[in-house]
Amino acid sequence: MKLGAFSISLSVKDLEKSKDFYEKLGFSQMAGSMEHDYLIMKNGDHLIGLFQAMFDGNMLTFNPGWDQNAQNLESFDDVRDIQKRLKENGVQLDKEADQTTSGPEHIFLKDPDGNMILIDQHR
Repeated sequence: MKLGAFSISLSVKDLEKSKDFYEKLGFSQMAGSMEHDYLIMKNGDHLIGLFQAMFDGNMLTFNPGWDQNAQNLESFDDVRDIQKRLKENGVQLDKEADQTTSGPEHIFLKDPDGNMILIDQHR
């Protein structure tokens, strides 16, 4: 299964303070904006999403169709195909993709310890 780009999505209390902190660790802003309450920070191949007041808790995030630079991949597994395989393997989903659509869509699931996983396809 090709899950695409990987990042950790952090729910932060103060976006400016979090941005400053991660810049001190060598991250720089790759996408997002303060006005939209989220930033995507990058250090080499490592991505961290900082989200203020958008969701509770932290989550692992995968983006089918993108590489670590948010560039389109030539071939990728559509989130609906990933969903089908997960369900065939007995994985319970907290939010399913609409199988009658194409293009952008997402699913949510939790690992055995309750850690949230987002598979978020943007194209």
